[in-house]
Amino acid sequence: MTRILVLAPFPLDAEQLALRAKQLDAAPLPDGVEVDFKPTKAAPANYVSHHDYVIADMVLFESGLQAQADGYDAVCIDTVSDSGVNALRSMLDIPVIGPGRSQYTLACMLGRRFGIVTMWKQWFPIYEKVLSEIGLTDRCAGIRSIDVTPDNRNLLAGKDHALPLLLEAARALVSEDGADVICLGSTTMHEAHAHLQENLDVPVINPGPLSYFIAEALADLGLTQSRSTYPSPQVAKPEMVHAMLDAAARTEAGS
Repeated sequence: MTRILVLAPFPLDAEQLALRAKQLDAAPLPDGVEVDFKPTKAAPANYVSHHDYVIADMVLFESGLQAQADGYDAVCIDTVSDSGVNALRSMLDIPVIGPGRSQYTLACMLGRRFGIVTMWKQWFPIYEKVLSEIGLTDRCAGIRSIDVTPDNRNLLAGKDHALPLLLEAARALVSEDGADVICLGSTTMHEAHAHLQENLDVPVINPGPLSYFIAEALADLGLTQSRSTYPSPQVAKPEMVHAMLDAAARTEAGS
């Protein structure tokens, strides 16, 4: 049995968490693979500023700290910002997978240059940050948004008008920007993947399901992140981190 923990980046109720778990419909994982979704205790309102990025790193870091002790074989982050990935890699011996870097590196295997289609421009710095970190900025042909405010909890529910706009933006990435692979700008856009793939002649990568397959493969192969790149802390302070997020959760509940 291979157990994978997927960390959703917001405090979600059961119905909202189920919307994210629907990503598994596009991931026919082998028998014996169990995938659980876990929300964070608190979160920024959205991921649009450095203020938000710091909070996102912290809440996802805290959410995944117990994964190895709880018997999981790998951890996936359910946001292409890859928030918390580096910190968790420094604490866990099991593989920690970010869907952002996963889809960009796979895109380089499938084509020469890739494009990112997304909901709004405010997310552009997220992509630029990850691309810079993994050294693939020059392989990105472009980023296009449809300027529709995303809903991180209810995803594309009530946003049917977004599908033709996303398709139009993706086609422009291919025909005008020179992309030969399309990457989705958010795991919250997974409901648009089938529509885009059916109507485009280039591969469209669905980052969430991809991260589960990579996690499963690494766990089975006995591979994990390098301690040379992600050294363990000299003095780990998980209790302090948990206390901070418990306090944050109480503050959120009282606001």
